[in-house]
Amino acid sequence: MERYRNLSGDSGVEAYALGDGCVAVRFSSGVTYWYTDASAGADQVAELSRLALRGQGLSTYISTHPEVSAGYARKDPHD
Repeated sequence: MERYRNLSGDSGVEAYALGDGCVAVRFSSGVTYWYTDASAGADQVAELSRLALRGQGLSTYISTHPEVSAGYARKDPHD
């Protein structure tokens, strides 16, 4: 996983990994959520990827878009 740049300084996101049609997001709690085109939608996964690379806005986007926050394909506790 790549360390999230956290440009705002207050994100709960710690790291991310990008794949073909999927994004994994590890939060500071240690829990990793996997979002896929099938689970959250291709447009949402593209936006998650963009924000992850940008280093800002990822946690906010997830928490303010119910189709994303509830649309994870897999949850791995304390990766």
